[in-house]
Amino acid sequence: MTETLKIINAGLSFFLELAMLASLGYWGFYGDKSTLAKWSLGIGLPILAAIIWGLFLAPRAANRLGNISGNLLSLILFLLAATLLYYTQHTLLAIIFASIAVVNRVLILLWKQWE
Repeated sequence: MTETLKIINAGLSFFLELAMLASLGYWGFYGDKSTLAKWSLGIGLPILAAIIWGLFLAPRAANRLGNISGNLLSLILFLLAATLLYYTQHTLLAIIFASIAVVNRVLILLWKQWE
């Protein structure tokens, strides 16, 4: 049973990463900004987050952070995405996203899923 929950948690982590990229892009295009700013932020923020993830958090990253620091950085990125969702008037979605991200990261620490 626990192994099944670990697999589900790992899959959830992947979907959180995708949701993070989507919310960063959504915030970039949202609001009263110039067209250039919208395109720069809407495309640039997800790319920047993906680069950070690829360099420091991906399972095969050459410079992968350790268990605590890696989970902390990923949680910061997830909570940044939740905060930006909040600023786009999606309060409930932001709260749900942040809650799921915190539970996911805690379970990754408890179950030692960071390899």
